[in-house]
Amino acid sequence: MDFPRYTDVVLTVNLPDEHLQVGDIGTVVERHDVPGLEPGYSVEFFDMLGKPIAIVTVPARMLRQPTHADRPTTRSEAISA
Repeated sequence: MDFPRYTDVVLTVNLPDEHLQVGDIGTVVERHDVPGLEPGYSVEFFDMLGKPIAIVTVPARMLRQPTHADRPTTRSEAISA
């Protein structure tokens, strides 16, 4: 699947090292094409106040387009002092 730049996508896998979970919504910032491999995408994830959480590069299979059935959710993470 092709995801145009600056569109929202939904993460389909957990990425614990980045503190990201299935269902998190991010914005595509770049597409990466490597011959012989599926496309990869750099995706930026934000908190509810617009602060960047992470920018990750993942293969297309780890993303999907949002649907009308999707609803934004919130979860709190422990903030380390």
